[in-house]
Amino acid sequence: MLDWIVGELKKENWLTGKIGVEMWSYRPNRAVSEMFQKKLEKNRCRVIDGTDIVRGLRTMKSPKEIEYTEKAARIADIGMRAAIETVKAGMTELEVYGEIIKVMAKAGGENPAITLPVSSGKKSACMHALSSRKRIAKGDIVNIDICGVYNRYHANMARTLSIGNAHPAVKKVVQSSAGSFDLIRKMITPNLSVEDMMNSLKAYYEKTGIEKNNLWYGGYELGIAFPPDWVGSFAYDAYTDQKDRLFVPGTVINYESNFFLPRRAGASLQINTIIFTEREAKLLGEIQNDLIVV
Repeated sequence: MLDWIVGELKKENWLTGKIGVEMWSYRPNRAVSEMFQKKLEKNRCRVIDGTDIVRGLRTMKSPKEIEYTEKAARIADIGMRAAIETVKAGMTELEVYGEIIKVMAKAGGENPAITLPVSSGKKSACMHALSSRKRIAKGDIVNIDICGVYNRYHANMARTLSIGNAHPAVKKVVQSSAGSFDLIRKMITPNLSVEDMMNSLKAYYEKTGIEKNNLWYGGYELGIAFPPDWVGSFAYDAYTDQKDRLFVPGTVINYESNFFLPRRAGASLQINTIIFTEREAKLLGEIQNDLIVV
């Protein structure tokens, strides 16, 4: 296959100068791209790392890519609703996971680039724990973190569920975390400063008293992705210098509001996808951020 690719490039006279290869890639991994690089260099071209060029182009989304992302968000809504309607004490995490995958597939959703975590009880403190045969118990907190996928474009969403009424201290943390999205809705606009948004959110968390329980709040670029990862190359949070970066039109990100519960007996995950266009900025997803009591 590598000989065929190099041969076709040579026919097109594309091997006479510099060739960019995306070296920081899961697929193909570096061992394979090194083999590719050697084949190219035998044809006397110079191979350079083209990762930043490719990822820079991926960062800015076209109107069609935004359309695919919005479709992916509608698929994520379908998956999350199925989880809320299905989950109950006695079910395994894998059974809930299976219901999510089934309804999203029926809606035209594709295989997500990260296996979707359904994590319950103490295990809820592990953000990317694999769904397992662990049985969900009455009183458990259950975190569900999913991406709807359409034409490989991802839209991320996470919610925290409680099997029965939660302890008031747990409820306070989850609702305070969820409340940050009301602030985001009022704040987001095209060309919003990343630093301004994160400073406002940090102040909000400090005011509500949960900043000290910080697991991680911030986000990252979303877009086209294949297993094993849907995370883009741009990430941001309150503790990283963003160097005057703006959320320019064409940006698609998620925002994660993730906090440990009292005594670190678990965690709450609240995640939404945000898109920025020339005319507006909006949070995707129809399911309200809150503690969802089942």
